[in-house]
Parts: sequence; C-alpha cells; structure tokens
Amino acid sequence: MKGKYEMLDTLSLTDILDDLRVAEEGLHKFERRYWISSDDFFALYSKGVLDNGENAADLAEWAGHYKLKQKRESALAQISKQRLEQLQRDPNQPLVRLFPAEPSLRVA
Repeated sequence: MKGKYEMLDTLSLTDILDDLRVAEEGLHKFERRYWISSDDFFALYSKGVLDNGENAADLAEWAGHYKLKQKRESALAQISKQRLEQLQRDPNQPLVRLFPAEPSLRVA
C-alpha cells in the first residue's frame, strides 16, 4: 500500500501545515515524556548513542516526527520564497499586494 504522498506529485500548503501540526504534537509528546528537546534527542539519535532497549519504538517514532517536521519546514520555506518572488515580479509596483491563494509544491 502506498503512503499518503507516494501517489501525489504535489503538496498543498494545507497538507504541509497539517503535517507540521501533527509532527509538532508528536515531538511535544516525547519531549514531555523524556524531558529533552527534540533537537538534542535527534543529535543523540543520529550519533547512535541512545540505548534503544525497551524504548526503541518511541525513539523511532520521535525521529520520524522530527524528520517530517524538517521536510515540511523546508517545503514551507520553498513555497514562501516562490510566492514572494511571484508577488515582487512587477518592478513598477512599489507595494506588494497579498491575496489569498492555495499554493502547492511539486515533490520529487
């Protein structure tokens, strides 16, 4: 069975923001449980120095939330940059006019 995004070649802004919310909630759950920031946890996890023993499932899930957050923050920054470039295209327009839109991002 394919995952949510394996069938899609684009991510909408709504998808990105929803994923960020879920990832943040997951990170906060583990930060409260283990009393360590997710950044510090992931540094230790990446070095392979954590005793995964009985908490292996928790640590793998925590790392998954962390990686998802990083990917979606990157996608959000990319969409924002594209939008800003689009809004500033007209050099004769000194003001930037914001208007609602639902952008999407092509994913590889």
